[in-house]
Amino acid sequence: MDFFSCLVLLTERVVSDVIAKARRVAVQIINVEKEGLNATIGFDENQILLNAETADSVEGPLRATAIAVKDNIATLEYRTTCGSKILQSYQSPYEATVVERVKRAGGFVACKTNMDEFGMGSSTEHSAFGPCRNPVNNARVPGGSSGGSAALVAVGAVDAGLGSETGGSVRQPAAFCGVVGFKPTYGRISRFGLVAFGSSLDQVGVLARSTTMVRSLASVISGPDVRDSTCKKMAPIAKTTERKDLTGLTIGLPTEYFSQDIDSAVRRACDQASARLKDLGAQIRDVSLPHTEFAVATYYVIAPAEASANLARFDGVRYGTRGDARGNGLEDMYHATRAHGFGPEVRRRIMVGTYVLSSGYYDTYYKKAQVARGLIARDFENVFSSGVDLLFTPTTPSVAFELGARLQNPVHMYREDRCVCAANLAGVPAVSVPIGRNDGLPIGGQFMGRLDADDLILDAASLLEQSVDGHAEV
Repeated sequence: MDFFSCLVLLTERVVSDVIAKARRVAVQIINVEKEGLNATIGFDENQILLNAETADSVEGPLRATAIAVKDNIATLEYRTTCGSKILQSYQSPYEATVVERVKRAGGFVACKTNMDEFGMGSSTEHSAFGPCRNPVNNARVPGGSSGGSAALVAVGAVDAGLGSETGGSVRQPAAFCGVVGFKPTYGRISRFGLVAFGSSLDQVGVLARSTTMVRSLASVISGPDVRDSTCKKMAPIAKTTERKDLTGLTIGLPTEYFSQDIDSAVRRACDQASARLKDLGAQIRDVSLPHTEFAVATYYVIAPAEASANLARFDGVRYGTRGDARGNGLEDMYHATRAHGFGPEVRRRIMVGTYVLSSGYYDTYYKKAQVARGLIARDFENVFSSGVDLLFTPTTPSVAFELGARLQNPVHMYREDRCVCAANLAGVPAVSVPIGRNDGLPIGGQFMGRLDADDLILDAASLLEQSVDGHAEV
């Protein structure tokens, strides 16, 4: 045992619960990073203790709760790099609303976590700081783009993690790492301080090992925010629920999410979970979301289009790393900055986004994608207006894939989002909960609800979590 670990054991009895917790968390993060998880970008032993000392004077619902923060969410104590070279030295002058609310509730920031650069990826392999690894099997990916937060939560180094979603980037890594991942209704949690990728899709989400902890954190960070014009004037998510079963609820199983390209083990786990939902009193009904087949294509037109506009600000003039143009003028400086500062996946999406927004192709691609998005949202409206209260689907079509397995085929990587991106396009709430394992690798089941039904999907997730052994082989 190293000196720092001994010091923790000797002194934690004579310090406050918050300081003692911070010391234990620091030891855990150091140990898992030594093993090569590569889940953190910003972490410092002294800083976590300073954060805990500040939190020690606060009494609130998150007292002594250690939170990992995805590195595209602004913090004062750590850099905000977005997993990129271009922002590798960027120190935000302000912090995100969600971080402020965590601190006011007595929680403290443990670290910043690794992510796909600017949130563009499904595996946390597209990071300028190297790939993160799946804590269950280090030869596999943890999912993305919030893979660092999911991995740290899964190993128990932190109590919960803040991530972000544009097309499933909280729920998909939650499924791959065997934790709970929650995406709220669009506008339910403030985006102030979240670095923009696709503004009409981006959301802050929550990861934890239990639905109870997800709910505790979500109840603190949700609610109106005058600094975010997209944030709804709605009450925060409820801290607890009185629901004992699912009697009176109808849960739909969309046939499009159970297609032939879903792994047999994932299908078995979903079948077993559906049976448990029925035992809990829910009526199960097959339903259809007919435009689901267009969700991935629609997402990968709209998201890059918005990214190309949002990332135009990173030009080396106002902030971020400036490329060396060797005195050849402003345009060459822009080119040098963006060519050096952005990785290949970000450059690919900027090029696609600029292309679909160009005058010759706007109607052909972007306009049609917006029409398809409206049809996808209408599918959800239609099924919920037909008497269905919730939808249940797989979170991912397969378990975590091997590191490097999808890097040479971007389209194959994009298809990993086919069970999750429709919820972002429609803005509806969704949550992934562990429902079993295949050869030790976690499988996630997903609930989706009508707009603003955040509390209901968390109720259902909690009850299913209590009824299904998420570590059992299927």
